Amino acid sequence: MAAKTTNNAKMPEKKPVSFSNLLLGAGLNMFEVTTLGQPLEVVKTHMAANRGDNIVSAVKNTWGRGGVFGFYQGLIPWAWIEASTKGAVLLFVSSEAEYHARTFGAGNFTAGITGGVIGGVAQAYATMGFCTCMKTVEITRHKQAATGVKPPSTFAVFGDIYRREGIAGINKGVNAVAIRQMTNWGSRFGLSRLAEQGIRDVTGKKEGDKLNAYEKILASALGGGLSAWNQPIEVIRVEMQSKKEDPNRPKNLTVSKAAKYIYSNNGLKGLYRGVTPRIGLGVWQTVCMVGLGDMAKEAVAKLTGEVPTGKH
Repeated sequence: MAAKTTNNAKMPEKKPVSFSNLLLGAGLNMFEVTTLGQPLEVVKTHMAANRGDNIVSAVKNTWGRGGVFGFYQGLIPWAWIEASTKGAVLLFVSSEAEYHARTFGAGNFTAGITGGVIGGVAQAYATMGFCTCMKTVEITRHKQAATGVKPPSTFAVFGDIYRREGIAGINKGVNAVAIRQMTNWGSRFGLSRLAEQGIRDVTGKKEGDKLNAYEKILASALGGGLSAWNQPIEVIRVEMQSKKEDPNRPKNLTVSKAAKYIYSNNGLKGLYRGVTPRIGLGVWQTVCMVGLGDMAKEAVAKLTGEVPTGKH
């Protein structure tokens, strides 16, 4: 008599999204961007907009726009708005997408990519579009101060762009932001999951066993560093949003027009300008979000009475 078989396949468990998660994510993002995050972002953006500069001249020119404060252009309020909201959007959307991918039988790698891709797109269109646009405007427009002209405030610039170009103006380059976030978080989540599995194989840990802090940082750093392969999208995004005076730049840039313009003037190398500070930014984000995560979790648990769960 044939043995009776039963299907004991365990359904994936949906991780709850709590206030603690959102508070933790917002706090860590705010700390990351206010410390080294924004200076690295400014240097990266400067190199992408001024593709003839190397990292040394980019740092010198940024210092020349205001000393230490030159490295924090665009921090208040745009980087703070972005930092305090993007984590919540990513957490909600990517967790939901990853859960549903698992219900369809997707493994860690595929589910991680799915969650990252959909979460990244949601980030771009919800909050990051106008924030990245205004940060880039701040970083590239402040050069007019060198001519003795007092630059208008960031809110005046925002209002002027909105009056002249409407919602489309303050969200200029949002499609490039969406492509960047989609590929960035998709590859970061997927590659981090792959790295985690590799670490488990090397250390003899089984599926589901927790990694220690150093192993988490290593896995996330590998995922974050390798995700910089899409730097051309970032350079295209900066070109679309830049306020740098360039009479040769085509009007009404699209992603494809910007790519052709950059390649025709600077070649393939131009599309990878700023990749070094971007990798550094990824490492710093990893240290903040993973390395400091455990200490932050304890603090949030004491404050709210809830025990937050991490993404990885």
